[in-house]
Amino acid sequence: MKNNTIKNSCIRTGAYSLFDCLIQNGVEHIFGYPGGAILPIYDELFFWEKELMLKHILIRHEQSAAHAADAYARSSNRVGVCFATSGPGATNLVTGIATAKMDSIPIVIITGQVARNFIGTDAFQETNIYDITLPIVKYSYTIKNSEDIPKTIMEAFFLAQNGRPGPVLIDIPKDVGLDELNAYNYNKFINSSQKNYSNTFFLTTKTLLIKILSSLSQSYQPLLYCGGGILRSNSIQFIQQFSKIFQIPITTTLMGKGSFNDYDYLALGMLGMHGTAYANFAVSECDLLLAFGTRFDDRVTGKLDEFACEAEVLHLDIDSKEISKNRCPQFSLIGDLKTLMSKFFNLLRKNLLHEILHTKNWLKRIAKWKKSYPILLKNYNQLTFRLNPQYIINEVNKTCCNAIFTTDVGQHQMWSAQLLNTKPYQWLTSGGLGTMGYGLPSSIGAKVANYFKPTICISGDSSFQMSIQELGTISQYKLDIKIIILNNGWQGMVRQWQESFYGNRYSNSYMKNGLPNFEKIATSYNINGANVDSKNLFKIELEKLILRSYATLITVNTIDNENCYPMVAPGRSNSQMIGLKID
Repeated sequence: MKNNTIKNSCIRTGAYSLFDCLIQNGVEHIFGYPGGAILPIYDELFFWEKELMLKHILIRHEQSAAHAADAYARSSNRVGVCFATSGPGATNLVTGIATAKMDSIPIVIITGQVARNFIGTDAFQETNIYDITLPIVKYSYTIKNSEDIPKTIMEAFFLAQNGRPGPVLIDIPKDVGLDELNAYNYNKFINSSQKNYSNTFFLTTKTLLIKILSSLSQSYQPLLYCGGGILRSNSIQFIQQFSKIFQIPITTTLMGKGSFNDYDYLALGMLGMHGTAYANFAVSECDLLLAFGTRFDDRVTGKLDEFACEAEVLHLDIDSKEISKNRCPQFSLIGDLKTLMSKFFNLLRKNLLHEILHTKNWLKRIAKWKKSYPILLKNYNQLTFRLNPQYIINEVNKTCCNAIFTTDVGQHQMWSAQLLNTKPYQWLTSGGLGTMGYGLPSSIGAKVANYFKPTICISGDSSFQMSIQELGTISQYKLDIKIIILNNGWQGMVRQWQESFYGNRYSNSYMKNGLPNFEKIATSYNINGANVDSKNLFKIELEKLILRSYATLITVNTIDNENCYPMVAPGRSNSQMIGLKID
């Protein structure tokens, strides 16, 4: 345990107990931005940083603080922490909190609040952030007494990580941080403050067991459908073993990407609106769908009543509210996915180890689909100027195979999901909320959590401008983050939808008017910048990018009307994709 006696005074305040509790919970980094109501906490932070007990990363906008904490958690499997002041500081966090909630990411958000005697008076920068965030947090606290800080922090960290992970908010009035404590002992709260989360294994009847085993043994076209719960619960090993032993192909959601090697012959890549053709064909024709740690999102299912309509469904998830919310399964197991998978896997192995599923012909069909409908077109690299974005992403994939990748939202996100073969916890993107501006601050959080791993942010010209000020954070802390902007001068996905479904009426999606010179902006932040518009120049800059040990931004001028295919139109089944190219 680190020595947390850091001040030349024996006075213990609410702010002191806050930092002591954070360190007791393993916090090493905090992302935030100071302001009036949270100044007592930042004043205390001064001493803790001086003694190297923890490090605060000064973000340029509070939304980015939440995104950075989110990515810190995703890439390290630890709880991310962010600070903001009251009023606009707190409300600026809302988008980042909602992003974490939608993707089940454990973060603890600490906001300053006006002093207790001013609450409810519409004081300067007073905002009821507790009520504002209720729909987008897992739990919220307003601390009214400094003595409650240890118990609250302990509960918050437990809640953020256990059960279905998610964000927890703690609102601390200004004077609570200043209150002196008569007595302070963190340890007495450890055993008394945890909420009771029961991760029950609901496989209670022999009849249910027999039915599940029977469905597996009789299946000729089974399919594993895996979501972000695989990563959040550290169930990757079980999924990989399960898929290999029983020779079941596997498709992942956008959030489940990284849980399985995309180059494996059993891998089908992502399914859904911009998923691979072979994944969408497989889910449309499977006879047994094993849905693990996923929620049947509309971008995955397409027309819901035609999603895996010929299949029996087994759904495993920690959140009972997800069972039958969108698709009613024939069988369901509720609980911690790692625990469930371990027990379920052992049961299957005992009962089916000598009766491998009959998937040989199924895998042959899938192999034919892969050959007929590849994601990457053969002629993509014949273009010399205004590069094809698929070519760019594919070159990055070949050159930077061990990097942590973060993305913003839009066409570049979908191309990255289709073409990057990422490792566990090295694919960070906003899935459920689809937050433009997530990419750059999330690369900061990922780099801080994984300082020695290469970190690459892939963004679009429109998304990048949502959080462009975070170049200042990268510059200040000399973070070796590589940024690749696919610049087509449009809100790319919006333009594609306007072309496909709105009669080519490009209402307010054209971005070239007023588009900045990203290379010059990077240079102004003391970050190396480059602008490329040819294949040869891109290859040169990509090679330099890998060799450099400092931040670099490359703007790649791409085709402005390239569309992201395949695509399942809204209201259509997954098998009715547009833009398919036959190889």
